[in-house]
Amino acid sequence: MSPDPRCAVLDDYQGVALGLADWSRVRATSFREPFASTDELVAAVRDFEIVVAMRERTPFPAEVFDRLPNLRLLVTTGMSNAAIDLEAARAHGVTVSGTGGGWTSTVELTWALILGLARHLVPEATALRADGPWQQTLGTDLHGRTLGLLGLGRIGSQVAAVGRAFGMDVLAWSRNLTRERAEEAGARLAPGLDALLAGSDIVSVHLVLGDRTRGLVGARELALLKPTAYLVNTSRAAIVDQSALAAALREGRLAGAGLDVFDQEPLPAGHDFRTLPNVLATPHLGYVSERNYATFFRDAVDDIGAFLGGSPIRVLT
Repeated sequence: MSPDPRCAVLDDYQGVALGLADWSRVRATSFREPFASTDELVAAVRDFEIVVAMRERTPFPAEVFDRLPNLRLLVTTGMSNAAIDLEAARAHGVTVSGTGGGWTSTVELTWALILGLARHLVPEATALRADGPWQQTLGTDLHGRTLGLLGLGRIGSQVAAVGRAFGMDVLAWSRNLTRERAEEAGARLAPGLDALLAGSDIVSVHLVLGDRTRGLVGARELALLKPTAYLVNTSRAAIVDQSALAAALREGRLAGAGLDVFDQEPLPAGHDFRTLPNVLATPHLGYVSERNYATFFRDAVDDIGAFLGGSPIRVLT
């Protein structure tokens, strides 16, 4: 490692990373735009010894480590990153460290999407700005409706608490969820996935992506939803079959969807989820908040300092 190492900070979309921490121990360069290909990524960072990656925006499979012989430290924001091949990193002598971060911002965004859908905020606000119709929709009342939660961990439990504050009946399901745990979070345990989908007015996804949850909600499951129901996903896109969801929305088989996560990010121009009128979509903003970003980058700088001092911290294994 050189005495004045170069550090690439990737996917700094807002251009705020270098102002949120003291990067004086390295020569830091911020890359604001996503890379269109692996070749483009490698060409940009091949001379850097340290890379800071923002969550899973830029994948680091084995192929990338093969082509970055100068890389010694990879810092990911958060303490897990499914887009990094940790075995390949170890094989190439690359230390991978993580950072702290919060989760309440995802709870807040979940409710922003639910409320935006239920009260048709985007079409109504757009019409008002364009001197269009004064009132054109009827809002969906949340009080007395059923909120179905797929997953009742830290985020799901807080989403449940807000649902109860709105006077909603909260159902929850996951494969390992017990009745006692559901009741502790103020929810009722649904007897199964099918029952939760069929019985809910709003379904919100808060599961971890893994072999058992990938494609969990497919065409058959989506068909169980009421035509008046909304589906919200701020977790991982692959939990819900994206093609089946787009088809259900196009055909009006559910009222709408609130989406913050997608199979491909950034979402391609002209994609259904950019254009369907019954979709309220945001560009993966769940963790994008002032407090989270300050924690991410300050911890990243701490990781770099510890690594340069010979005692790496928050190492992912």
